[in-house]
This record gives sequence, structure tokens and C-alpha cells, in this order.
Amino acid sequence: MRRAGRLVAEVLALVESELRPGITTGELDRLAERHLRAAGATPSFKGYLGGGHYGRGPGAFPASLCISIDDQVVHGIPSERDIQEGQLVSVDAGAIVDGWHGDAARTFVVGPVSAEARELVDTTRLALMAGIAAAQPGSRIGDIGAAIEDIAMEKGYGIVRQFVGHGIGTSMHEEPQVPNFRSGNGGRRIEAGMCLAIEPMFTLGGDAVGVEADGWTVVTRDGSLAAHFEHTIAITEGGPEILTSVGSPLVAGSRSI
Repeated sequence: MRRAGRLVAEVLALVESELRPGITTGELDRLAERHLRAAGATPSFKGYLGGGHYGRGPGAFPASLCISIDDQVVHGIPSERDIQEGQLVSVDAGAIVDGWHGDAARTFVVGPVSAEARELVDTTRLALMAGIAAAQPGSRIGDIGAAIEDIAMEKGYGIVRQFVGHGIGTSMHEEPQVPNFRSGNGGRRIEAGMCLAIEPMFTLGGDAVGVEADGWTVVTRDGSLAAHFEHTIAITEGGPEILTSVGSPLVAGSRSI
């Protein structure tokens, strides 16, 4: 999973380096797939059939990345749509290496955006790191959601509730589900050896979402902007380790590898 996570981090860094007005979401997808396959990995998403909390498309997902723009929250299908200045572009990437999955997402800002939009992106990133910091051995899954919800509530953001984080390992989506909000109970106790994908999704409006005609792309019902961040982490005796980052640790209590 460390290898899969590292490749996912490389893909997101590649997307960031190429992201500019005029490039299409399809071009970004093709760049990502070439990078993964050249490294001997398989894209997690391409051919995925969905189901449950993770998508309900009419068939297999057709691309290697999910690319969602502005009011699109998750599961956007890459196409020949041009990226434009002033957009928020959320990119979700997954890789399989020797049967093990890595999964991560980031929302990128393309050129100048409003202070409100930038704050949404920055706050969603901070909420992800707060959730990771709460994922300590002996804590409970509900502590992750509580930490994320607290960040959203400070700003009055909507928290998308229909789509949540998840366990990850030899399957991309495993138990337990990891809500981004308080669910009314503490949930499963967190133990060393668990691997989780934590992924808050915040909006500038309400929490209601719908699915576009393609059967995959999730959008805010009120048309408000959305942001999405995700890391795959491993729970160790010493705390959470981020498997999908090539940088330095971002918060106390987590380690990037």
C-alpha cells in the first residue's frame, strides 16, 4: 500500500504541474493513466462498477481519474471539457499495486478565485488533517467525523453526507465507513493495522447533492461550490501515517511516508 499510495501522490503532483486554463480533463486523465501504467500499477477507478455509498453509475467508470469542477463534488468523468481560469478542480486518483490500493484527492484552484472559494479549499484541507490527527489507536471512527464536522461548523459550510470515507486495502472500498460528521455513536474502535481513506467534502451552501445524467457525477443541488480532499492512512502503534503524500507531515500526530 505504500507503493500504491506513493504513486497516487505522484499522479496528483503531475496533475498539479499540468493544470492550467485550456487543458482538458481528458488530457489530465490520459497523463495520469500513462504514469500509473508505466510504473506497473493499475488505475483503481477505470472499470469500477460502483454501488453503495461510492457511486451508482449505469456501467463501469470509464476513466482513471475522477475530475469534478466547481459545483461537482465527486465522481466527475473526464472528457474534452476545457479547464478555465477561476475554477475549482477536484481530482480523485487511485492506484493498485500488487493487489493493494491507494486513494487520494485534492481540490486545486485554477488562477484567481474569490476569497470565499479559496477559504473553502483551505478549510477542507485543514479538516482532512484534523480528521487524520483524530485517527489514533484506541480512539473511535466517530472521533474522525467529529473533528471534521467541528472545522466545517466554524465556517458554516455544508458537509456532504451521502458520500463518506472508508476502509481500504485489497479492495478500494472496505469497512468501516468513515463519516465526515457526528453519526450519533462512537463507531468502531481504531486499531493499529487498519487502513482508512478519510475524505471530507464541504460546500459553500447546503449538504444536499444529486447525480447528473451520466449516472456518476455528483453535484450540489443548490449549485454551490464544493471542495474535496482525501488521504489514505495506515494506523500504527505510534499514530496515523499518511500513505498518499510525498511531502512533510502536515499536522502533529501524523507522519508522511
